[in-house]
Amino acid sequence: MSSRYDVKEIREQARHSIDHGSATDDSPLDIEEACRLLNDALAREILCVLRYRHHQMIANGINNIEVATEFREHADNEELHMMALADRIEQLGGDPDFNPEKIAQRSITEYGMNRDLLGLIKDNLIAERVAIDVYRRMIEWFGTQDPTTRLLLESILADEEEHANNLADLLRSSANRN
Repeated sequence: MSSRYDVKEIREQARHSIDHGSATDDSPLDIEEACRLLNDALAREILCVLRYRHHQMIANGINNIEVATEFREHADNEELHMMALADRIEQLGGDPDFNPEKIAQRSITEYGMNRDLLGLIKDNLIAERVAIDVYRRMIEWFGTQDPTTRLLLESILADEEEHANNLADLLRSSANRN
């Protein structure tokens, strides 16, 4: 296998770019654009955590423990996504952007203003559907240029699809009760 590449050259490149973390000089990835896309996803996840936590409190207040529990679980999961994205940005040599002033600007999902149970579920379902679409596009963009990020995004996408299915089920069962 060593005949396919120059070991000495690879070692020299690794020494030369030692402060770049996992990003190597020969990577076809546009690191700046990758970090911009990942920071947009980070903002979306931060906003989702905040929305789910707020909706969890509202659902508790209207005494719907089942929905509050679902929102709590989703918030916990979105927080894991948030930190995984921040870690990946850092690994690529970028700066994870947690600036509160920029989060709403960067996120394409909305915070939501509903206070009734069906409205809360719909706000979250819409946000999940938006996230699903965007993650699919990001996965395509990263493609084979960065398989590590692509695998991370595929894992997050699977979670978002599960969230959307859970919320669609909640929406149906809550609508049937009313």
